[in-house]
Amino acid sequence: MTPAAHKQVGELMETYFEGLHQADSTMLREVFHPQLAYVCATEGDELYLDLETYLARVDGREPPAKRGDPREEEILEIAFAGGRLARVSARMTMMGRDFHDFLTLVRHGAEWRIVAKVFSYVPRKD
Repeated sequence: MTPAAHKQVGELMETYFEGLHQADSTMLREVFHPQLAYVCATEGDELYLDLETYLARVDGREPPAKRGDPREEEILEIAFAGGRLARVSARMTMMGRDFHDFLTLVRHGAEWRIVAKVFSYVPRKD
């Protein structure tokens, strides 16, 4: 894929990580597709939400940034399948948990958007 596409996905991921850290649903709305599928695959905590239900949960949480939690995240892989489909594997730590996200991205107009967020987590080991 082109360097421009890698740059666009990298910028999307920066907004994604910052939006989660700030618990900012307006910022997250910029990276999610309107038809988002939000799936928690953690055994015993399986969850399937749409965009509006998920963002309402974000609005109801105390932002990790406000608690003074450091941002800890990493993009593990970005893979493209043509000009309209991409996958990002990422990990992050927040709210006392280590998360692993598989994000599926599609072109939405001129921009990349996350259409599926499938993740699991484990309690953080300190």
